[in-house]
Amino acid sequence: MANNVIIKIKRQNTPDSKSYWEEFELLYKPGRNVTSALMEIAANPVTRDGKKTTPITYDSNCLEEVCGSCAMLVNGKARMACSALLDNLDQPIRLEPFSKFPVVRDLATDRGVIFENLKAVKAWVPVDGSYDLGPGPRVSPDEQEEMYPLSRCISCCCCMEACPQFNEDTGFVGAAAISQVRLFNSHPTGQVLKHERLSALMGDGGIQECGYAQNCVEVCPKDIPLTTSIAEVGGDVMKQALGDLFRK
Repeated sequence: MANNVIIKIKRQNTPDSKSYWEEFELLYKPGRNVTSALMEIAANPVTRDGKKTTPITYDSNCLEEVCGSCAMLVNGKARMACSALLDNLDQPIRLEPFSKFPVVRDLATDRGVIFENLKAVKAWVPVDGSYDLGPGPRVSPDEQEEMYPLSRCISCCCCMEACPQFNEDTGFVGAAAISQVRLFNSHPTGQVLKHERLSALMGDGGIQECGYAQNCVEVCPKDIPLTTSIAEVGGDVMKQALGDLFRK
């Protein structure tokens, strides 16, 4: 490994300004991740050619791949900065903001659309106390084990960034929201909203927009079986659509 690490960062001062690149050089230290490199640059924002600059703006919180906030493009691939180790990356390391979300500043983007999509598909279990739910049916250990991986979603939006169908033209809700539909539709209490969730996926930007490129499952940092969820929910949507048609 070289003594120094070269990092090229795509910067943007405001949401409407033009982007530009700055290059930084850091002393090599084993076991470092991208976030720690950004922290060092923030402490001493001087470019590789000795020019004083402003600290890099980026999102970060938990530092252990749980919160999903530090997602960015690392060498062109959507991934989490906290789990991207410098030792495993080709140099110069290129850091860019997600391309499919509005840039706030530098590497920070507005990914609020995922929460709008989750609201659209009612990705929750209705236990607000407005009615007596009772103890509810038991969930078998096998069912719990099958559904647990779906609950690991951290709303990082890596799947949406990598998806060729997620764009302004389609308005596709994305694999994360579809997988959450599968999770909550499998819950005994959550099934009360199953019809509404599947109906939401029949409209504009729904599951029909998926081209099954499978990019989502390749980049998911939590190894969620997203393509399996898309296939299963797609079948449920089709069954409900046919059922609704014959009930008219």
